[in-house]
Amino acid sequence: MRTDIFARLDREPEPPKIVAPRMSRHRIALFGGTLAFYLAIVFAVLVTSWLVALDWKVMLFRPYQQWPELHAFLDYYVVLGQRGPTAVMVACWLGWRSWRQHTLRPLLVLGTALLLLNVTVGAVKLGLGRLGPHYATQIGSAEMFAGGDIFPSGHTANAVVTWGILAYLATTPRARRYLSALSATVSLGVGLTTVYIGTHWLSDVLLGWAAGLLILLALPWFEPLIARTESWIFDLREQWRARRRSVRPALAPQDGPQPVLLPQSIAGEGAAFAGTAATPAAPATAAAQMATGVATATATATATGARARAHTPTVCPERPPVAPAGSRRPPQHPDHGSRTTASPARPMTGG
Repeated sequence: MRTDIFARLDREPEPPKIVAPRMSRHRIALFGGTLAFYLAIVFAVLVTSWLVALDWKVMLFRPYQQWPELHAFLDYYVVLGQRGPTAVMVACWLGWRSWRQHTLRPLLVLGTALLLLNVTVGAVKLGLGRLGPHYATQIGSAEMFAGGDIFPSGHTANAVVTWGILAYLATTPRARRYLSALSATVSLGVGLTTVYIGTHWLSDVLLGWAAGLLILLALPWFEPLIARTESWIFDLREQWRARRRSVRPALAPQDGPQPVLLPQSIAGEGAAFAGTAATPAAPATAAAQMATGVATATATATATGARARAHTPTVCPERPPVAPAGSRRPPQHPDHGSRTTASPARPMTGG
């Protein structure tokens, strides 16, 4: 068993038992209080109350001119509230968790939260149509229903939801506390950064915090739907795997010897041996016939063995033919002298 820190990166042998959060009374009370706060902000802006006057005071204060040295850093920090980069970063982390724990719940929870965020926040933005500080036309006006799309703040709501998902999916109370503090800090900083840069009113940020928190508090109501969706996806995967196994043809066992393709060189040698055996030269003597028969049998056995061993023939050494009793050499002509007899010396010519 591994005890180092990298052991936590290994895939778990089986899916862990994860208990999804339920909609408890405490959560319902928080949801009701946040919803009341949300509606109160919308009402205060619609009636051009003191909240709108506060928005104008903060805008005319121009924080980006009061602390210009922070502008370069906050231009990058505000990216933590943009939907595209943050969704990719969090999706990579939750994708690894899904692989490690054999479950699709982390990715499905993220997708559900982002879908709720786009629908709710987008609908309110388009419906109220508030203009931003840089496009305001009249001092002290709420700038509502003027074709804008900045109320509530999408950066702030996205920061609350995207980073809050990590705390929502935490499996231990300690991790949940730490991740909750982290997500609150990031979302608070992103909201104030948009006010500093001048892209949002202060009331936009307050409504964005409330909108993101409402989505996180409402997620337990969607847990049964998420569980059914995960089960449906796994069933589709098993059906696809079964279809692939049924389409793939099974290899039936084959009995008996099978034909084997021989290399061209071996096939040529076998044909040459067969041709030699089919038309042997007429032997002159009984000894020659016996030698030819032995060579023919050896060539036939060699060609048969080469076809049976399929590309790895073993050439058996030929046994020399057995000579019959007596000498095979024809009788020597009397006119020819023995090769061992020295011939007379040739006379020398010339001087």
